[in-house]
Amino acid sequence: MPLDNTRYDYSAITQRPPFRWPNGERLAVWVCYNVEHFKIDVPATSQSEGLAHLKPDVINYAWRDYGLRVGMWRLFEMMERLGIKGSSTLNGEVCIHEKPVVDEMARLGWPILGHGMTNSQNLTNLPEDEERKVIGDTLDIIERTTGKRPIGWLGPALAESFVTPELLVEAGVKYVCDWVCDDQPFQIKVKTGKLASIPYTQHINDIGMILSSKRSDQEFYQEICDQFDVLYREGATIPRTMAIALHPFLVGVPHRSKYLEQALSYIAGHRDVWMCTGDDIYNWYASEYGG
Repeated sequence: MPLDNTRYDYSAITQRPPFRWPNGERLAVWVCYNVEHFKIDVPATSQSEGLAHLKPDVINYAWRDYGLRVGMWRLFEMMERLGIKGSSTLNGEVCIHEKPVVDEMARLGWPILGHGMTNSQNLTNLPEDEERKVIGDTLDIIERTTGKRPIGWLGPALAESFVTPELLVEAGVKYVCDWVCDDQPFQIKVKTGKLASIPYTQHINDIGMILSSKRSDQEFYQEICDQFDVLYREGATIPRTMAIALHPFLVGVPHRSKYLEQALSYIAGHRDVWMCTGDDIYNWYASEYGG
């Protein structure tokens, strides 16, 4: 028999107790870069989908690899110019194969969320013990590389099994971003302990905007700004969160990074906006609302 979702109860955003950000801001905005490692013989995010079955899949692998060899470094410079601290969801194998990227994120003080060991594997169909190992290995290798253990998690492809939340709590994770169903943090129901859900996005996500919907660079810019404008207006009465989900192989190319910088500059130029990180949002929510 098909199952209903039991991880959280329905809650209308207009019928909740008052919610606020640290200094009364209308909107918390966090910029999240998905920094990922792929296998060359497993189909994955593809620009040329008709060739994704090839082994090796050179054209799609190389296109994605540009993001870590070149694009991410362009984005690091851009974020420093803007004075904005990013967040990263990180595949553990990046610590092995593309370690200088992880070192730079650590130098910049970016919080890192666990994101599985590789984006060529999601958690949905793994046996429980194997899933537990993937989660533990991911958090362990990030901690060994950066000196800091992640407190946040985003599943590869935002995928979970029926026991993922319990395994995350067991591993010490405090918040998860897989449940893209709200503009405010909330609690995920788990058997023991606590696990918060921090707003992430499938809407302002370059995979959907650029690969699926084929937005032009100008449309990409405008859609980010339009999302912000509505949330900023609504946030005057009910504070909200805006996540911007990005991949360096898409937004790290020269022509598109230009428009991303313009969009972030537009957002940061507004008053009553908290430019923050995923960890910042969780820490505030936990301290003020018991998350």
